[in-house]
Amino acid sequence: MEHHDVIIIGAGAAGLMCAATAGYRGRDVLVLDNAKQAGRKILISGGGRCNFTNQKVEPSNFICRNPHFVKSALARYSSLDFIELVERHGIEYHQRDHGQLFCNDSAKEIVTMLLTECEWAGAKIQLRTEITSVAKDDSGLFVLETSKGQYRCQSLVVATGGLSMPKLGATPFGYQLAEQFGLSLLPTYAGLVPFTWHSEQKQKFESLSGIAVPSTITAKDGTQFSEALLFTHRGLSGPAVLQISNYWQAGETISINLLPNMDAEQALAQALEQHPKQSLRNTLSQWLPKRLVEVLFEESLLNMALNQLVHAQLDQIVKDLHHWQLLMNGTEGYRTAEVTLGGVDTDELSSKDMQSKKVPGLFFAGEVMDVSGWLGGFNFQWAWASGVAVGQAV
Repeated sequence: MEHHDVIIIGAGAAGLMCAATAGYRGRDVLVLDNAKQAGRKILISGGGRCNFTNQKVEPSNFICRNPHFVKSALARYSSLDFIELVERHGIEYHQRDHGQLFCNDSAKEIVTMLLTECEWAGAKIQLRTEITSVAKDDSGLFVLETSKGQYRCQSLVVATGGLSMPKLGATPFGYQLAEQFGLSLLPTYAGLVPFTWHSEQKQKFESLSGIAVPSTITAKDGTQFSEALLFTHRGLSGPAVLQISNYWQAGETISINLLPNMDAEQALAQALEQHPKQSLRNTLSQWLPKRLVEVLFEESLLNMALNQLVHAQLDQIVKDLHHWQLLMNGTEGYRTAEVTLGGVDTDELSSKDMQSKKVPGLFFAGEVMDVSGWLGGFNFQWAWASGVAVGQAV
């Protein structure tokens, strides 16, 4: 039986960060993963460029039933700390909207950096290894039965990720392990995920596939995001939709402002004054794609001249532009979700080192916990910060 100080289950962002941190402390670290490749989710993130963190990270950028849980780890390992690591490895990067940082070249650079750090720290990574059982023996050590033999360790770190993107090997293993050791789970949902149409909506809107417009989308609880909205064959996507999906419950409507940067009432009044005989179609097509205008409003209304419209019609047009109410069918689910909401209840864990309060030596890192970040590099920052917090404690 092979013995290690620390065994980390999961060679993703949090697991690799944890391994390097613990290794540098002189711990004997083994990372186990059933995948053929480390950091698979990192490689496809950000369109292959990896949105590895954000310039401005606040606890408010995270969803967790206990909003205070994330504060300690984020304060002790900030986005500036990770940026410094990236720069130390000579990785060139650029900033996009809202402080999002991406690699100039490829997400592979981030994976290579993490693997290099693990190598320098003496942490061993073993892929293509299936774990069949985990138990704690009488001496308080964890015993893992795997497809490549038996392993034993003092500290066990569960960094298995969530259920999102099963094609990359996502499984519920981490949740099952938490339950096995008596920890509570919060219900899991697909997060940062596109919405899907009802069948009648699909007939009406699928011709708009590929159209993107600026928008402000508001959920029922009042949370709102101002970003691009993208029409797809299946439904709605784009940054604004992915963000709001984290705050949406099945059966709730969303409210979309299609003209977030202007006052439609004022603009229509001005157009009526300057071009009273201009059709509504031509007026609205100055502000929104013509195809979208023609699907949103009745043909007979669009053909009317502005001076033919009565007050009630103008009021309704303004309402439809600024407060378009939509009841979506659902989401695309874990298949395309970027994160998993819910997971291991953080009330069961120490916010300082992510260790189970019930089971000494059992730690959790990354997405497997009930912590989900906004779109924009926040989930990676949680992986780095929680990985470091655990790595400093195991």
